[in-house]
Amino acid sequence: MLLEGRAEGDRLVLTAGGAWIALHAQELETMIDSQMAGEGTFRRVEIDMGRIERLDTFGAWLLERLVRGWKSRGAETNVYRLSSVYQPLMDEVRHVNPEAADQADEEYAHERALGSIGETIATVGYTVKANVNMLGATIAAFLRVLRRPRDFRITSMVHNIDNAGWRAVPIILLITFLIGAIIAQQGIFHFRRFGAEAYVVDMVGILVLREIGVLIVAIMVAGRSGSAITAELGSMKMREEVDALRTMGFDPVEVLVLPRILALVIALPILTFIGSMSALYGGGLVAWLYGGIDPDAFLQRLKDAITLDHFKVGMIKAPFMALIIGIISCVAGFEVKGSSESLGLQTTESVVESIFLVIVLDGLFAIFFASIGM
Repeated sequence: MLLEGRAEGDRLVLTAGGAWIALHAQELETMIDSQMAGEGTFRRVEIDMGRIERLDTFGAWLLERLVRGWKSRGAETNVYRLSSVYQPLMDEVRHVNPEAADQADEEYAHERALGSIGETIATVGYTVKANVNMLGATIAAFLRVLRRPRDFRITSMVHNIDNAGWRAVPIILLITFLIGAIIAQQGIFHFRRFGAEAYVVDMVGILVLREIGVLIVAIMVAGRSGSAITAELGSMKMREEVDALRTMGFDPVEVLVLPRILALVIALPILTFIGSMSALYGGGLVAWLYGGIDPDAFLQRLKDAITLDHFKVGMIKAPFMALIIGIISCVAGFEVKGSSESLGLQTTESVVESIFLVIVLDGLFAIFFASIGM
């Protein structure tokens, strides 16, 4: 590869040679950057391409970049002795004008920003509409099943309860146990400064039963079971099994969606109860070993600190969170197109959106229960 420069007054003559191909990209870019970084003001730049042996699209782009670079400095640029074999390629590259696009981007940056905001709002609106439509279709399918119980696929629901519920118990127990232990340890560490270690029991009990227990379990179910639902429905969509169901006269919502959502609505409260008990056990164990609060004192303090309302608040939230996770996961699954990339994107979006809305719903419930005195 060759790119040599020779200055003749206010004229610069560049001689290019060798193979200008993608294989030599790094060397070519280094030579071009070196020529463009050179000092001096030239009114005319001539590029001799007579010694070029090979030229591909990448090399043509580099040559065009060199030409445009000198033109942007105000120099008149001329390319000559280029083989007629490569001239059509250079003509195609020359017709693409990124400078005009860059200039347009700078001139209309605020319009593009507003357009991006508008597209985001439209996307959010489409997502809300799709989720509401899925909720309505699920309710309609549920009402049809109530009128014709024989049409309900109980086997599918039990299978999904096993996947989303029973098989999730070990990881739920482990994570909630650790969360409860961490909350207790941090509480004891800070309350000890004031001699109020006993109040850790109140904090762990109320926080776990009202907020942390159901929230952590819902987030884990969204990441574990919600993503699985999206992947399952997305794979069926890619293999056109959903279209096959419609062709055979079956409603995909009734066959595929309803059993999964009902399974989540049943499984999540159970997992919430199990997770809350595990978190309380973890908190009690740490309070005993780290804080010196023996189990009998922990249980007695816990009994005095919590009420049935605290337990009810957490359990009431669980079915609604399960419904949100199921709806969003199913909508994302049906939005999958015909590629594995689309499947991955929709699975990621379903998890992120489910977790976001679960946290938002938890906040709304917190405001609601506070307003009614629970």
